[in-house]
Amino acid sequence: MNHDPSSLAPSVVSEKSYKFVPPKNSRFWPWLLGFWLPRYLRKAHAIASWEVKGLEHMQASLKAGHGIFIVPNHPRTSDPMALGFLTKALGQNFHVMASAHLFLQSRVNSWLLPRVGAFSVYREGMDRESLKTATDILATARRPLVVFAEGVITRTNDRLIPLQDGTAFIARTAAKQRAEKVPGGKVVVHPLALRYVFQGDLERELSPVLDRIETRLSWQPRRGLAPHARIVKLGHALLALKEIEYFGAANHGPVPERLTRLLDQVLLPLETEWLKGKNEGTVVARIKNLRKAILPDLVAGDVTEAGRAHRWKCLYDLEVAQQIFHFPPDYLGQNPPPERLIETVARYEEALGAAEPTNIGPMHLRFEFGPAITVDPVRDRKSPTDPLMDAIRGSLTSMLGIAPD
Repeated sequence: MNHDPSSLAPSVVSEKSYKFVPPKNSRFWPWLLGFWLPRYLRKAHAIASWEVKGLEHMQASLKAGHGIFIVPNHPRTSDPMALGFLTKALGQNFHVMASAHLFLQSRVNSWLLPRVGAFSVYREGMDRESLKTATDILATARRPLVVFAEGVITRTNDRLIPLQDGTAFIARTAAKQRAEKVPGGKVVVHPLALRYVFQGDLERELSPVLDRIETRLSWQPRRGLAPHARIVKLGHALLALKEIEYFGAANHGPVPERLTRLLDQVLLPLETEWLKGKNEGTVVARIKNLRKAILPDLVAGDVTEAGRAHRWKCLYDLEVAQQIFHFPPDYLGQNPPPERLIETVARYEEALGAAEPTNIGPMHLRFEFGPAITVDPVRDRKSPTDPLMDAIRGSLTSMLGIAPD
């Protein structure tokens, strides 16, 4: 039986040629969807309630007429839709930069997303139209712009991965243009912290999901163990399975070391083949650079069927690498909060091929806006790190209660 090799790879990449999708400035569709949103998020994402802190910071920037750049963390797939709660609270619609694959998932998505203010960005290449649209939105202060600067869904409330440098490029370019258009005009960044808080019976909600995962591994469900112990046991099993897939045998030693070895075993051969050696930078950046090397000929159709299958296998390996990266070895610890256990189980389901993990709830969603960070059009080159990105990260980590790096 022949199988399409693309079926093993993540849905965030596609063989279809990319065409930029611009946003629309509709007021009607965001208003209409606002009535449907709470019920949808409760049913599909288990978000039962929500609250907003720091709203006064945003209100002050709106009143001043600044170009407003909102930079949230990205712990869940529901984050972009949940922004609808904020548009209602502020009486202000947003524009959102969204990954191109979202516009390809269905005809409904491709039609609706632009009408609620979203526009596409092609993450596997230089998308000049998307960058131009983003800077124009800020420079004209048309609407607040939202960009999830982590670049991926992390599935972690209590961890902030490195932010993408393109955030600062957009902000500074827009600040320069706004100052030229409007004397004294400013662009400001408002970091936005999203935190999901579980408010139910953890064992009751998690147990059926753990039963399914254990059964899939041909185990008898370990209902006599506490959820934490069951999750740790499953983690060791899934790690061993991946080690067998890539090493031929399960390894031994501390989990952090095993994860590092497995990540190198997946990424280094790909970087040798496609990039002529190990690529420096964060894991997310390394994966992005590999996709940029693998995809062009695949999209253009300039490969044999064997070559196509090989490239899709490489893309599958990159998805595995990303999953490894999103399992922080010390995330569970001795007494983890319920949210960390829920997030880890969601990652297990994704590692086993679930398109969308089980949404366990009820969840209470907390939004918190940080004070405005005024964007200087010119970067201080004397600083060893980017002062704007440092300020954004510092604000987010403070609001999330995460220890600084």
